[in-house]
Amino acid sequence: MQIGIWISLTLYFVLMLGIGVYAWRKSTGNSEEYVLGGRNLPPAVAALSAGASDMSGWLLLGLPGALYAAGLVEAWIGIGLFFGALANWIIVAPRLREQTERYDNALTIPGFLSNRFPSQATLLRVVSAVVIVVFFAVYTASGLVGGGKLVQSAFDGSYLFGVWLTLGVVLAYTVVGGFLAVSLTDFVQGCIMMLALIIMPAIVLYAGGGGGFGQAAATLREVDPEYLSLFDGLTLLGWISAVTWGLGYFGQPHIIVRFMAVRSVPAVATARNIGMTWMAISLIGAVGVGVFGRAYAVRNGVNVEDSETIFIVLADLLFHPLVTGFLYAALLAAIMSTVSSQLLVASSSLAEDFYRLFVHRDASETEIVGVGRIAVVAVGVVAALIAGDPESNVLGLVSNAWAGFGAAFGPLIILSLTWSRMTGVGALAGLVVGAVTVGAWILLGLGGVLYSIVPGFIAATVAIVAVSLMTEAKGEFRALDPAE
Repeated sequence: MQIGIWISLTLYFVLMLGIGVYAWRKSTGNSEEYVLGGRNLPPAVAALSAGASDMSGWLLLGLPGALYAAGLVEAWIGIGLFFGALANWIIVAPRLREQTERYDNALTIPGFLSNRFPSQATLLRVVSAVVIVVFFAVYTASGLVGGGKLVQSAFDGSYLFGVWLTLGVVLAYTVVGGFLAVSLTDFVQGCIMMLALIIMPAIVLYAGGGGGFGQAAATLREVDPEYLSLFDGLTLLGWISAVTWGLGYFGQPHIIVRFMAVRSVPAVATARNIGMTWMAISLIGAVGVGVFGRAYAVRNGVNVEDSETIFIVLADLLFHPLVTGFLYAALLAAIMSTVSSQLLVASSSLAEDFYRLFVHRDASETEIVGVGRIAVVAVGVVAALIAGDPESNVLGLVSNAWAGFGAAFGPLIILSLTWSRMTGVGALAGLVVGAVTVGAWILLGLGGVLYSIVPGFIAATVAIVAVSLMTEAKGEFRALDPAE
């Protein structure tokens, strides 16, 4: 049986590596090509790359697992994310695409902030790069945890082997092909993920004499009469904590960097429509996997020890090995698309915002690309070490990193793109206050009361506005609209 699975997985790995080689030949001649693909991504590639790098193993492990365990009430996270992503495409995407190019062709988020606020250029660049590298090490670890769980659950293999295998394949095509490889593999991976999330719920719903939605609903109500309620046990603070996941989108460097790479500002609208359609289908499918998977498990007496492995369990039980291999590839696609994007953004910050700034200001393009490749490996190894605990929870790791980025960069990015009165000191204050607030909230154990992104986002916004109004502008009130 496992031979068929490994055939599908081997084909998937070969495809990813082939894309990496293609991208290496096509677009790694200089740092703009290696870091942003030459700012020439087609709308469909940019859209699915943003979506696939966003959703990660959370889409096939974390969200279905939460729904499997707690019921439909957990869907509020997906609802909040959908509307947050839509707002991100509308507010941030077109402005960031235009302004990063106009402000001295910034290739990274720290680079854009330093160009936008020259009075605090060095501090902004360094602090934002530190936040990116630290939080991405944790975020990347969450993806590698997913790879470890896949190997452990599906093949009874070593968890650590799964972690390092996942990292090894990602490093192979990311180091070789850079941003274009990551984006093209994201596009393919996004298609695989969406197809898997259409197939799985439909099969599960009717498998084993399931009888369709009606019978599944009846089974779930026998388990818990309120299982299919969106409001069962939901408090106001719980609802706020769930829907405010959407705030995180404004500050996720690995997502918004896709906006910088779209081939033109007018193409952003097309990419938005494609991306939001993909996201709606994928989220509905993930909800279906968790909810219908619970009904199937109850009806057939299936013991699921870890709710986050429900996708893996169903793939193994219900499908031909070749199809199971494809579904495992979809899970790996979800994991790898995010891990590769995060590694590339973190390494780009190390190369552009540390090495070029402090080590070798006159470094050649070839040298910067080489440093970026080394940094990809270094950040990946650190993330793998963080992911070494097999008891790690995917959703927990993601939620902490997501909140950290959302609070540190979200208000900063929105206001820097839309408010001309913002100063460099205000920008620095918001960045630090947002990150510190989230960190303190997590360390104090207050996440169970209210999701840490809420106080972090509010505190950062207040800090930016208050400090900007109290400080003097130093060449920073620049036109945000090119027509001005």
